[in-house]
Amino acid sequence: MDMLRSEQIAEADLTEWRKLAQGLHARYLTDGFSAGARFATAVGDAGDAIGHHPRVVIGACHVDLELVTAEAIYREDDGTEHVVEWVTQQDVDLARRITEVAADLGLTADPAAVSEIELGLDTAAPGAVAPVWAALLTGDAESQGRGSPGDEVRDATVRVPNLWFDDSSDPGDPTSSRQRFHVEVYVAPEVAGQRIAAAVAAGGTVVDDSNAPGLTVVADQDGNRGVVCADTSAVNTA
Repeated sequence: MDMLRSEQIAEADLTEWRKLAQGLHARYLTDGFSAGARFATAVGDAGDAIGHHPRVVIGACHVDLELVTAEAIYREDDGTEHVVEWVTQQDVDLARRITEVAADLGLTADPAAVSEIELGLDTAAPGAVAPVWAALLTGDAESQGRGSPGDEVRDATVRVPNLWFDDSSDPGDPTSSRQRFHVEVYVAPEVAGQRIAAAVAAGGTVVDDSNAPGLTVVADQDGNRGVVCADTSAVNTA
């Protein structure tokens, strides 16, 4: 199925879901683990009906869900096709159905609570180092380039965060001999400002907000950097 652009996701108006990284995320609050398990079973039945299922994590008083299609089709302007991991229409359709299931069970959504962590590595040779990280993180050579047209490392079982590579080929880059790894923290757009403010209040510093509110780089007192990410283009502002 074709991947959906952020604008198409926004038009779907999934008020209880947020687009983080590659997928749609939701959290529903429950009265306990057993209630969460019953909800997960109902979600599974809804997924069976269309042959597609979310990733599910059951907590003590919540259920976290992620919807993403492993083999979405991305087309470049010249018609070149890539198989990627991304949101498609089947994810939107199932998100709507899950929202209905949650309403039937009297569950409340907490969309501001969702988050996703990815790792970034600055390197001038992603193709050379990617096999090493695929082996270390997942033990599976096929995880290199899975769901991505590049060398990004993604574990099919989602045991570890995705690892992507950023170009650091500039020998004049003053950070090239320091931090190479950084953390990408994906949050709901409505809480991005709060998350940044909390980091600053704790002693952090905003070092680059030129791409805010989508991307804001925050550093700790030692200069280690993390990025707060919010997909504002996937939000319906109408």
